[in-house]
Formats: sequence, C-alpha cells, structure tokens
Amino acid sequence: MAKKKDDLNLDGRQREHVSPSQAEMVWRAFLRHRVGNVGSVIVGILVLSAAFAGFFAPYNYATQYNMYPFSAPTTFHFRSNDGFSLRPFVYKTTREFDPKTYAAYYVPDTSKKYYIRFFVHGSEYRLLGLFKTDIHFFGARAKDGSEAMVFLFGSDAFGRDLFTRTLIGGRISLSVGPLVILIVFPIAILLGGLSGYYGGGVDMFMQRLFEVFMAIPGLPILLVIGAAISSMSLSPTFIFLGIIAGLSFISWAGIARVIRGQVLAVRQMDYVAAAKAAGASDLRIILRHITPSLTSYLVVAATLTIPGMMLTEATLSYLGFGIHEPMTSWGQLLNAANNVVGIQLHPWLLIPGIFIVVGVLAFNFMGDALRDAFDPFSNI
Repeated sequence: MAKKKDDLNLDGRQREHVSPSQAEMVWRAFLRHRVGNVGSVIVGILVLSAAFAGFFAPYNYATQYNMYPFSAPTTFHFRSNDGFSLRPFVYKTTREFDPKTYAAYYVPDTSKKYYIRFFVHGSEYRLLGLFKTDIHFFGARAKDGSEAMVFLFGSDAFGRDLFTRTLIGGRISLSVGPLVILIVFPIAILLGGLSGYYGGGVDMFMQRLFEVFMAIPGLPILLVIGAAISSMSLSPTFIFLGIIAGLSFISWAGIARVIRGQVLAVRQMDYVAAAKAAGASDLRIILRHITPSLTSYLVVAATLTIPGMMLTEATLSYLGFGIHEPMTSWGQLLNAANNVVGIQLHPWLLIPGIFIVVGVLAFNFMGDALRDAFDPFSNI
C-alpha cells in the first residue's frame, strides 16, 4: 500500500502519529462550541470588570452627589456650535423643576465642554484590595481643570453613580456561586462518596438523609434565614456569609446524590480493586482514586451551579432579605426598580437586571460547552 505524502517527514521516513491527550481533546471540543466561547468571553469580561471595578469606575460607589438624584445616563457629544470634534465631550447639567408639575429635570450648560480623558486622578481605592491608588480609567474635565459628572448608567435616588455600583455589585453577585461551591462540593464528595462506596446500610441511611434535605423548600427557608439574619443588626459581611451558608445548606444534597451514582459505577473498576489490594484506606481510595474520575462532572456541575446561585441571591436581595447597604449586588440594585412608576420615570434602574440576565446566560453557555466537551458522544 502506497504511503501518503502527508504521512512522510522531509527525509522520507514514516511520520509518527501522536494521539492527543484527553485534555487536548476536551480543549479542542470546547473551542468548537461557538456559543460556549462567546459565553466564556462574557464571563471573563464580567469577572475582570468586577475585579478591577475601582479602576474602571469613575467614582466611589458609596459617594452621594446630592445635586444629581435620578440623573439620566450622560450623553456624549461629538458636535457643537464650534464644529465637529474627534474627542467626545459632555456638558455639565443643573437640576431644575417644572413649575406646574414640580417634576425634576436636568438642563445642560453648553457654554463649556468637558472632554473625556483617560487615566485621571479621582477618589482613592485599593486595586485588587492590595495597592492604594487614585487612578481611574476615565473622567470628564475641561481645559481649565474643572470637572463634570459622567453617569454612564445614570444615578440612583441618592445621586450615586449606577455604573460604579453595578461594577462593585458584580463582586458579590459573581462570588456567591464559587463560594457556595467551595462549601458544597467537599461535603457532597465526602458523603456521596461514602454512600456509593460502601452501599448497603450506609447507602440506605445516606439516601434517606439526602432525601430529607432535598425535600426542604429552598426559597422559603432562605427567606426565613434572610429575615432572621437581618433582624440581628449584624454587619453586612456577616449577612453575606449567612446567605452563603443558607445557599450551601439547601444545595449540597442534590449534588451528593449524583456523586453517589457516579461512585457506584466507578467502585468496581480494576484500579479501585488494585488500590484495595495494596492496602489503601477507604477514605484514601475515595479521595485519591475515585474522586479524580468525577472531575468532568464536577467541572460541569460547578459552571451550571453558579448561575442558579446568582439568581437565588438576586431574588433574596431584590425582596430585601439578602445583601444590605453599604454592600451592594445586582439584585440589591434592582430593588430600586420595584414599582411601575419608578421604572417609567427612571428606566435606567433596570440596567443591573440586564447584567443578571447576561451573566446567567453566559455561565449556562459555558457550562453547556464544557458538558459537550467532556462527553465523547455529545456530537454523535
């Protein structure tokens, strides 16, 4: 049989074919999932914007600008009476009231242009929580050095910049899921692994325990926990940790039951029997030999659990049983848009809700891509 040219090296010898590793095959399959790639990019952007929120945000998230309550998103201009400008600029606005309806509105002062400048000095913050600095990504300043407010997403009832608060709120909303996973997965792996590994009476007892926790109504219990924590006048940090504990309490049993089924299928494998024959302890076999075989499920479960935790936290915070001031999250910001009249007058208050939808969809897309990449039969 003739050899193909593609199978020969430059010196005419047969080219050796190296089979790709499992990690390489998973990575290639993941890259072929276009929607998953888009979701991963969006997740990366959200995480980076939250991590460097102090830099990208022009102001401090807690600073109240009392002259600008419910200010609409700032309009950028490229043209004025002087002609066209390549540099975008804004106008300073002043708050006035309609003498008939007493409704507030903002009037721009077109006598002075405030150009958008990058890497400007502003309020002090800690970059990544470590380095103290006052450099911000952008700001609006005139040639004489005076400044104008730039509200990309508008402002809230207290004149606080909604764009800044949205970026800071992403830290809480995006960290809830990973923190819950760090608590839930070890518990689920241990209890689910013991149930599937031993079987018999241990499995029967663990199964009933799982069913008890899975029968607990999640949202009502979380509402009760949130109300109890809120009534204790604890610090926002303790309230946040309480929400994490409550979410972990209602989430671990379902994952443990799936892991139990996975362990039942793996415990009869030859390498498990070899570990037993070598005298390895049961706990070592579960953690060192069986758990690595569950990696694909754990990775997929993690990416699909995070959006569920985001939605639950957003629901609690929107209802007033979650994150409280001075901390903020996307759900807590959405609480300001809790009536139809407010939404009609100030529709920009719904912007944090858009971040919730986009974040949940992005994590779901990434989870679907990982699930298909780890499943060798997904594209058959």
